[in-house]
Amino acid sequence: MLRTLLSVMAVLSALATTAHAQSSIKIAILGPMAFVQGENHWAGAEMARDEINRAGGINMGGRRLTVELVKVDTNELQSVPDATNAIERAITRDRADFLMGGFRSEAVLAMQEVAMDNKKIFLGAGASLTKLGANVEANYDRYKYWFRISPTKDTDLIRTVFTILGSVAAQIRTDLKKEVPKVAILAEKAAWTEGLVPAVQKTLPAMKLEIAGLWQPSDRATDVTAELSAIERSGADIVFTLLSGPVGIVVGRQMGERNMKAVAFGINVEAQKDEFWSATAGKGQFVSTLDTFAEVELTPKMTPFVRAFKERFKKSPAYNAATYDGIYILKEAIEKTGTMNADQLVPFLEKMDFVGAAFYTTFDKRHDLVWAPGKTAGIAVQWQDGKKVPFWPPQIKGMQPFRMPR
Repeated sequence: MLRTLLSVMAVLSALATTAHAQSSIKIAILGPMAFVQGENHWAGAEMARDEINRAGGINMGGRRLTVELVKVDTNELQSVPDATNAIERAITRDRADFLMGGFRSEAVLAMQEVAMDNKKIFLGAGASLTKLGANVEANYDRYKYWFRISPTKDTDLIRTVFTILGSVAAQIRTDLKKEVPKVAILAEKAAWTEGLVPAVQKTLPAMKLEIAGLWQPSDRATDVTAELSAIERSGADIVFTLLSGPVGIVVGRQMGERNMKAVAFGINVEAQKDEFWSATAGKGQFVSTLDTFAEVELTPKMTPFVRAFKERFKKSPAYNAATYDGIYILKEAIEKTGTMNADQLVPFLEKMDFVGAAFYTTFDKRHDLVWAPGKTAGIAVQWQDGKKVPFWPPQIKGMQPFRMPR
């Protein structure tokens, strides 16, 4: 009797699982959920899920499937093993059909391996390390399930930053009558900056910019007084930043407290956030950074997305909110192919030409975004009197002038 009852329960459980699989598409959103990066991963995904489900879901071969999200806290800023354990649970316990997110490059490299072991499509929405895409080129059959949807790879980020830096330097030459501006490199110690620092050191002289020195604090440093004092003594006109961690707030606040005449520009992930101004106690004036979203017409979907995000979450989206685009990318791929089979979806994704809220998305042979200013290179913003002001690319409607501290 007990054996019969157990058999019936097993059959019912299997039927329930089959019914569930037929009614929804399960997407695991992976990120450090206790931090703003994970919050934005989840917020962007929630917006896409709700829009798609309200409109009737995803049409896969005539069947309407709802989008179901699984919130996965990777704790990757604190622990790489925690991140790999989290993605394994998402696959084996939560039975996720697709994986999306990730932020810290060291952790995403490890998570990539788990995803590839299980042949799961993994849309990266946070890590910039070049090696993630290089793996696809080096071993296509294993790594073909990885696609990077945000940001562009680190070397392309630098191409963008150099382009903008050229404009900033030109303004300094005009305003200060200084033919060769001096640049201090301030880069946190992290995997994603290891290859970038030598590239910066090589490129700046070719741009007729003098290198004042290199300073590398921890990404979690709470005091950069020594570094900023040395930068002031060097006579730098520009503080070129490569910062993704909380140190970005410290740099902005302490530069303001010192009333430094050098202008900060580069990558400062903390300066992309609405909370940056209050976090720096209003001292982050003129700090500028590469960014992804603003109420500008980089794509026709960007301004509507930013406004809807602000209305719902009462703050601007960070670049990790490109999970919004990621879910729509999966929707288009599933609807056009009529399947969730990863091996059949990969060729479609490789040829995709998608207009999202963040970028015009097309992929290269490494499954990285094809870099192009005005399409995938993002935007640049500067903090001016408590507001985050977009200033690049200048030809895009909605851009405003860049300002110098002096």
